[in-house]
This record gives sequence, C-alpha cells and structure tokens, in this order.
Amino acid sequence: MKKLGLSNNVVFLGVCGGFAKYFDVDVTLVRIICALITVLSAGVGGIIAYLICYVIMKNN
Repeated sequence: MKKLGLSNNVVFLGVCGGFAKYFDVDVTLVRIICALITVLSAGVGGIIAYLICYVIMKNN
C-alpha cells in the first residue's frame, strides 16, 4: 500500500513532490496544477489547501 507523505524533492515544503510520487506523475505537472488552483481561487483557496495537505502529510 502506498503512503502519501512529504517528498525530498522540495521547492516549498514538499507537498507537490509527495503527490507526484504517490500518483506516479511528473512533479512539474503537479506544481503547474497547484499553481493554477491557487491563481484561479484568487490565492486563498490554493494556499489553504496546500497548508492543510502539508499538515496532514507531515503527520503520516
């Protein structure tokens, strides 16, 4: 069973790298999707989602 956790491939906290590793996709694609979500939600939704993911992934 795969474990969703933070990655050592870090730009900022390692959340995108962790998702890329878990779903076996390129980390650049995950970072682009994360950036798009942040921009399209006027920054607030994307940043809050990123920080929540960080807290959840850090505890795993």
